[in-house]
Amino acid sequence: MHKGMRLAPVIVATMLAGCAHHSPYEPADPLEAVNRPIYAFNQTADKYVLRPVAKTYVDYVPSPIRIGVSNFFDNLFYPTVIVNDALQAKFKQSGLDLTRFLMNSTFGLAGLLDPATMVGLAKNDEDLGQTFGRWGVGEGWYLMIPLLGPSTNRDLVGRVGDNWSSPLQYSDFTFGERVAVAGAQAIDTRAQLLDLDSVLDQQLDPYVFLRTAYLQRRLNLVYDGNPPAKYVEPDLPDE
Repeated sequence: MHKGMRLAPVIVATMLAGCAHHSPYEPADPLEAVNRPIYAFNQTADKYVLRPVAKTYVDYVPSPIRIGVSNFFDNLFYPTVIVNDALQAKFKQSGLDLTRFLMNSTFGLAGLLDPATMVGLAKNDEDLGQTFGRWGVGEGWYLMIPLLGPSTNRDLVGRVGDNWSSPLQYSDFTFGERVAVAGAQAIDTRAQLLDLDSVLDQQLDPYVFLRTAYLQRRLNLVYDGNPPAKYVEPDLPDE
């Protein structure tokens, strides 16, 4: 076995071993001195590259086409949801999500349309980071990844692991074609977030606001919208 392959499980185990549970209001952010410059870099790249492209996309591409593109990407990567449903022992949900995927892939013209929602099959959001969290692995340190944005130890490992449930992993796409798909998906995602720009701009410390919002959202996803109060509400001083 290749030395790198032997080391990979050790690296993953090391990253996850230090993962503890923290409140989004009291996160573990020992790399803040590194994370903040990366955040500033990401904001600059967004300001001069990604946001202008996303805004042009919204301005010139009709809404029905943009909705179809979003549906296509949601459906393309939906096998990751199905796999993580099963890994979390949500077997009924996994079956329903498989039905949703098959329906949208066929009757929905490869996912451009979303007939599954029309018949009551709700879209779910599951990934390997959530699966780790469901089985007791804490989020660990907060991380800011260049160009990719917020993450944690747990979610970074999960992001890598989820590649193996992506259809692109088993396609004949070249590296350039994979990059093109990733770029198109990034523009689609950024376009959906344009309305939130003003909220971030109003914050006294956008870095802290984004960190709290990200960790709160991930906490809600792990606990299916019902996280323990001790992780949600900051401690109030005794009167």
